[in-house]
Amino acid sequence: MYKDRSGGIMGSGGSSRTDLLSGGAIDRKRINEALDKHLKKTSTSKGEDSNPPSTSTGTAKSHLPDQSETDNSEEGSDVSGSEGGGDDDDTSWISWFCNLRGNEFFCQVDEDYVEDDFNLCGLSAQVPYYDYALDLILDVESSNSDMFTEEQNELVESAAEMLYGLIHVRYILTTKGMAAMLEKYKNCDFGRCPRVFCSGQSCLPVGQSDTPRSRTVKIYCPKCEDVYYPRSKYQGNIDGAYFGTTFPHLFLMAYGNLKPQKPTQSYVPKIFGFKVHKQQ
Repeated sequence: MYKDRSGGIMGSGGSSRTDLLSGGAIDRKRINEALDKHLKKTSTSKGEDSNPPSTSTGTAKSHLPDQSETDNSEEGSDVSGSEGGGDDDDTSWISWFCNLRGNEFFCQVDEDYVEDDFNLCGLSAQVPYYDYALDLILDVESSNSDMFTEEQNELVESAAEMLYGLIHVRYILTTKGMAAMLEKYKNCDFGRCPRVFCSGQSCLPVGQSDTPRSRTVKIYCPKCEDVYYPRSKYQGNIDGAYFGTTFPHLFLMAYGNLKPQKPTQSYVPKIFGFKVHKQQ
């Protein structure tokens, strides 16, 4: 469960992160199902969607419409560079997690921020196995790992992903967090607006709710000021609460020079060259 100095995961048969990336050590679907059962027992549902976002953001398939099946080049870009690296032994959990396919929207939270208890206020009540999940995020070894069953090890792994997401939504509202997201925005890591008259405007991630497991993440176009589904089916399965409803708007206030002009063109429907009369 916990990463030792050689890159293995304590309590899970000594599997390395390379094994995890290839799906050999942890069945993500079982992790998700186990945590779902645990959360249902320990918390009361607060208006969740009929198909809430998965707690696992690594390889689970999205329930949202897939808009990238025919775009092979775009799908190819979803494969993170972490799948071919040779430095897995020295990779921190945070770096490993952010480099998983589908997690490109996440920035790497500074460990100093995670270690400050003030920044984590209230999260222990939302995340099961909180202490163990936090240790996993910070790569802290635990002598109690041998006491856990396989199912509990999987729960801790998934709880760590959930805890990181809840920390992440706070971090990206800080100066350092926005600076990290700025680089991703400039690189169009969040995707481009699919609207034709926005001319490929770079987008920002946004949540439609600040309540975990309520809505999946969307992308917000600062030009047409509308939201869309992410192109990747992997990114489309991320919990929107890990980015929140505030981020893109606060980001554009902080970097006002990046706010684009609204598009002046709009599509005009025509039949045989004549505008379609709008019905009253």
